[in-house]
Amino acid sequence: FTAEVLVGGVLFLLAFGLFFYLTRVVFREHSQVFDDWGFAQMDAVRAAHPGLTPWVLRLTFFGSVWFFVPAALLGPLLLHWRGHRRYAIELLLSMAGGAALNELLKAWFHRDRPTTALIYQYGLSFPSGHAMMSMAFYGCLAWLAVQHRGRWTWATLLILWALLIGCTRMYLHVHYPTDVVAGFAGGVAWLVLLRTGIQLFWKEERKLDASVAPRPE
Repeated sequence: FTAEVLVGGVLFLLAFGLFFYLTRVVFREHSQVFDDWGFAQMDAVRAAHPGLTPWVLRLTFFGSVWFFVPAALLGPLLLHWRGHRRYAIELLLSMAGGAALNELLKAWFHRDRPTTALIYQYGLSFPSGHAMMSMAFYGCLAWLAVQHRGRWTWATLLILWALLIGCTRMYLHVHYPTDVVAGFAGGVAWLVLLRTGIQLFWKEERKLDASVAPRPE
């Protein structure tokens, strides 16, 4: 086992365990303790900084479908143009697979959105699409930044950016805090699975290329 496999396995277990725990809290125990606490913190921030809301609305855009659709197309194209075919595929799959998984989970759990939302938002609530897709997209970019050039600072900033986008959903009351945390957990679990699958695929592809390569006479 390599260090990457070990870390990935731990991250997957933690993320999956957290997601599973939240489903029990929300749908089995029907507890709203964490949701009420999270909303109270966001309401306190909004009351202390009344001019913050317009900036939150701008920030939440970077986790919306209006941003991610062009980003999911242009990002891989740019990576492919720069000669990073594998990275391009990884980023594209992280978005496409993450979006499909989020829609399936929302349809399965079918949780309505909070009635106290500051803005209108269509669709179901659990898990948060903004949180899950932000973790899938910015988390994937963070991983690529570390893998390609070891840029831990950029990776940290990208993860913090994804977390901040998730917080905007709680601030605006368009998602329960449990929705947002579940979205982050689902995004992490999906990234680990994707990363593992791509590694195995490329490993087998290299083996196949080596087996069919002409031998020197």
